[in-house]
Amino acid sequence: QVQLVESGGGLVQAGGALRLSCAASGSILGINTMGWYRQAPGKQRVMVATITSGGSTNYAESVKGRCTISRDNAKNTVYLQMNSLKFEDAAVYYCNANIQKYGDKSTYAYWGQGTQVTVSS
Repeated sequence: QVQLVESGGGLVQAGGALRLSCAASGSILGINTMGWYRQAPGKQRVMVATITSGGSTNYAESVKGRCTISRDNAKNTVYLQMNSLKFEDAAVYYCNANIQKYGDKSTYAYWGQGTQVTVSS
């Protein structure tokens, strides 16, 4: 089996910073794109940032210039550094990874359990 375990969420003041981490574990042959998504109450889950295995990144317009996604391929871990946090950044943040397990011929999308980010005044 494959697991994605997120950490780093919490309560932060507006203008503050948080660093989210997500570690993938299990019978992993390879990981392609990894990313972060978020879902605010009553809203759909949306992409925040993604990063390919080669390091190419993509960001939602709402976080460009404030967030940086990175990954450590040796640790199967993806990070999201969030700076200058705004009230509208408050959401549950989910890690996503496209993973090929040993014995599989294709990659499949896996999700973490989510970590809450709350922004206070």
